[in-house]
Amino acid sequence: MPTTNPARAKVLVTGGTGFIGSHLIPELLSKGYDVWSLERYITGRIGTTHSVKTIFADLNDGFTVRKAIRTIQPNVVIHLASLSAVSYSYDHPQEVLENNLMGTVNLAESCLREGQDFQHFLFAGTSEEYGNNGYEIQIESNPLVPASPYAISKTACENYLKYLKEAHDFPITILRPFNTYGRKTDRHFLIEKAIIQMLKGRCATAEFIDPNPIRDWLYVADHVNAYLTCLEKTRAIGETINFCTGHGYTIKATVEKIAELIGFNGKIVWGAAPQRPTESKVIIGNYQKANKLLGWEPKYTLENGLVETIDWWKNQL
Repeated sequence: MPTTNPARAKVLVTGGTGFIGSHLIPELLSKGYDVWSLERYITGRIGTTHSVKTIFADLNDGFTVRKAIRTIQPNVVIHLASLSAVSYSYDHPQEVLENNLMGTVNLAESCLREGQDFQHFLFAGTSEEYGNNGYEIQIESNPLVPASPYAISKTACENYLKYLKEAHDFPITILRPFNTYGRKTDRHFLIEKAIIQMLKGRCATAEFIDPNPIRDWLYVADHVNAYLTCLEKTRAIGETINFCTGHGYTIKATVEKIAELIGFNGKIVWGAAPQRPTESKVIIGNYQKANKLLGWEPKYTLENGLVETIDWWKNQL
């Protein structure tokens, strides 16, 4: 199967300081890629120590993005940057839609028009795009019924990239990873929030919203491996691919498993905040395409991934 040669490939990662990017960049470096991180300038960031070469640009500013692409001339872009919290998107729809869509348009158009040897654009889609489409198991050809401003923004990005593919033979791969956990900084997502609440107050109260939604939980190492696999195997170009485990767990079962692994003896309270207006009830994936096309499969069970995540936070707290 054809692969990308690390010795020659220059890879630009957006969102390199975020959840997936901070795990992916060290793996890319270890494999010998020439890695760059595109970051938005924030006061105080200049002069800090980076383990990777950095260029500054605002994805919403088409001029600075084109200049960055013209300067670096990447062979590959892995586009991870986005405003990604579903809950945030309900209250800030315009900000999320503008940032995610226009940032993707500016970046892809810059690669198309400024890249001299551009070979591959890997885009971070999301399982949230499937929404409440009536299917219990999601395959890539299922209809997209995005149920939040965040999911709508990602679907719009996919549509634009598919237009570029049809109009200009632009080399895209759209990855649709399912709900990922294993964060080391952000405490506002369900699994990390549950772990931190339970570790801090083993006999106190842990509060959550809705016990009923069902999710397919993907551990971060498997998520990162999905990008590496798509990067290294050119069969991925032009494809839209799910990355998931194929197993669904209710929020209630997930929280109870975390409590069991931690030894939490406190009270679990549901309905601590209003439910989201259009919560996707069931999101379970099918990864047969990833397996047959690329040989990818998840390595972590939910329990194994939770144990690693709990151990990390236990050491931090």
